[in-house]
Amino acid sequence: MRRFTTLLLFLCLAATTSFGGGYQVGLHSVRNTGMGLIGTSLSNDASSLFYNPGGAAFVSDKWSFSAGVSLIFARGTYQAKDVNYQATIKHELNTPFYFYAAFKPTKNLSIGLAVNTPYGNRLAWNDTEGDDWKGRYLIKDISFKAITYQPTISYKFKNVVGIGVGLVYSTGTVDMNKSIPIQGATGDGTMNVKGSTSNFGFNAGIMVHPDKGWSIGLDYRSKIEMNVKGADATFAVPQSVSDKFPATNKADVMLPLPANLDLGVSYEFGKSNQWMIGLNLCYVFWSTYDSLAFDFQEPVNGATHIATPALYTDQLIVRVGAQYKVSKAITLRAGGYYDPSPVKNDYLNPQTPSLTEIGVTCGLSVTPFKGFSIDAAFLYLMGAKRDGTYSPDNFAGTYRTGFSIPGIGLSYSF
Repeated sequence: MRRFTTLLLFLCLAATTSFGGGYQVGLHSVRNTGMGLIGTSLSNDASSLFYNPGGAAFVSDKWSFSAGVSLIFARGTYQAKDVNYQATIKHELNTPFYFYAAFKPTKNLSIGLAVNTPYGNRLAWNDTEGDDWKGRYLIKDISFKAITYQPTISYKFKNVVGIGVGLVYSTGTVDMNKSIPIQGATGDGTMNVKGSTSNFGFNAGIMVHPDKGWSIGLDYRSKIEMNVKGADATFAVPQSVSDKFPATNKADVMLPLPANLDLGVSYEFGKSNQWMIGLNLCYVFWSTYDSLAFDFQEPVNGATHIATPALYTDQLIVRVGAQYKVSKAITLRAGGYYDPSPVKNDYLNPQTPSLTEIGVTCGLSVTPFKGFSIDAAFLYLMGAKRDGTYSPDNFAGTYRTGFSIPGIGLSYSF
């Protein structure tokens, strides 16, 4: 039964995005990805709607559009402790995208819409020998998708201070499979969980230009409690225990997405502001994952309510980035960041193999004519080798992960 509860724990953890320390790395703009994912103090285009609504009013153009997509290529391994056994992640291609549109009816006011896919993942664990892998009672495969919609309003005062707020509507679906340690004529029992949910949050920010070339931004994205009501839980078990595992069942689960508080500072300098350097500090309120409680419509192995501890800890992500305008037609970018894992060693598991990550990025923009830009970026994410044990199931081992993420985008302003 304990192994069963860890499945719905994973639904909560997977909801926080597709990879990284604590599974939170934001691919919300190809331009910003090229600069180490900074953006809280920048107002280059409509992507400010997400990074800091207070900066949207500083975008100089009346209309601003930005859209793009990233391709996530992942690898990961699990090495069992004290046993010569290894498994690998079969990670299907993920393609998070974004779209932003901003309009300025007056020189100080901006309104817009941000559409993102900040949460999503598709992965499966494979035994290197072709057998059922040893962690199948924790996780076999998962597909999670989410989209957020954020209408936003922003206003600036005398080109010095900008404030903005956006209403965030998030919707998502999940489809997961795992094995149950109950042997039948055809092998282990199985369980499939499918569910969907939606809820609201908000995004609020302020941007200040205290002196020539300087910009300071502060942004807060609220926690969103994704309450899944009536998720489908389907079981396939031997007839002898079918009375304890209803073939079709319903479950209510709350999947909290953590709040973020971001502080950014950037400085433009050189001829025609050729250079820009920036620093972002992102504080993630991971401690919202203190535990996960869920309720079944019908008892599963005698229980209708189960709570499982998560015990995540809050973490600070440090990001740095730079930009250099080679000419009116070409802009180069580079950056990096450090994203510590919020998962304690005794709760590390193959469902969420969260490792402390170091990201290195580069990018460029090509502007063939005024207002139109073709943007490209590449992110390489390195996961530090980590030993850990998922203590509720005594599942121990060593994990390694890595991600290669190219992205392409288009931006147009007039």
